[in-house]
Amino acid sequence: MNTSEYQVSGMSCGHCEVAIRGEVGQIPGVDSIDISAQTGRLVVTSAEPLDDAAILAAVDEAGYQAVPA
Repeated sequence: MNTSEYQVSGMSCGHCEVAIRGEVGQIPGVDSIDISAQTGRLVVTSAEPLDDAAILAAVDEAGYQAVPA
């Protein structure tokens, strides 16, 4: 399993988490998503390594900014 961690800015509630989960979940190969608006932490787990740019673009599409942690 591969785990990628990101720090997301701008999240403040459960709706934010749902929006990001929806976008990141569309990326092929994503097995699980752990996200917390409280800490701003996004953890994506996959069987194969994922492209950071794809994750960052999905977070951006949801309306938030992220950087690798």
